[in-house]
Amino acid sequence: MNLPDDLDEMARSVIDTNRYLTLGTTEPDHRPRVSPVYFTHVGYQTFYWVSSPNAQHSRNVAARPEVAIVIFDSTAEIGSGRAVYVGATASIVADDELPRSCAEAFANVDPGAVRFRPDELSGDAGLRLYRAHAATWEVHVPGRDPAYGTGVDSRREVRP
Repeated sequence: MNLPDDLDEMARSVIDTNRYLTLGTTEPDHRPRVSPVYFTHVGYQTFYWVSSPNAQHSRNVAARPEVAIVIFDSTAEIGSGRAVYVGATASIVADDELPRSCAEAFANVDPGAVRFRPDELSGDAGLRLYRAHAATWEVHVPGRDPAYGTGVDSRREVRP
């Protein structure tokens, strides 16, 4: 498998063609917790998802907003997988920001996905809109890649 000449483009492609990200948060006892969430993004910089504020990963975000994200195609054949790793800071979207953020987050959703309205994600609603602002991006590079490989799998920094 050869990676594309442009690793930034590969990162954009992985993000654009996958619907779920794995959200890594930190438990109170410092153990990692990972959770799959359906996501949308804006410009590869801001990642949105909807969750209950009572979910453990949401409580973790409230207490420790630094998160790790990985986006990958779990159906890829062995040896041909591609992944994007994102370091980010996450938070619940404040009620006064919901009109703009909902317009961004739900501008392009997949068939079957809900286009939430601000009133559905505020007040006493059981779900809230969350976002993560990306700070770093890396792509998975297989060790045997002829252009980028080093003999062992590694990560390369990108700017999608």
